Amino acid sequence: MTSKPVRSRLLLDGLMVFAAPLLILLALAVLLQRQGRDRLQAVPALAIGSALMVASRVRRQRRRRDLLLALRQERR
Repeated sequence: MTSKPVRSRLLLDGLMVFAAPLLILLALAVLLQRQGRDRLQAVPALAIGSALMVASRVRRQRRRRDLLLALRQERR
């Protein structure tokens, strides 16, 4: 049966959608909680989470643009 691996893959993909926003929230919580030089430990997590969100947005825009171009060419 192939439904079990597909279902687990969909669950994993669904959880990965929340990974970058949760990483950013965790980093912000650490920034608010800690004092002084201890705050620097949250900066890499904040930067990585932000970069993942930006990369995802750029990828999504590129895919949508390519799909729109393909639909326009198919219409001709």
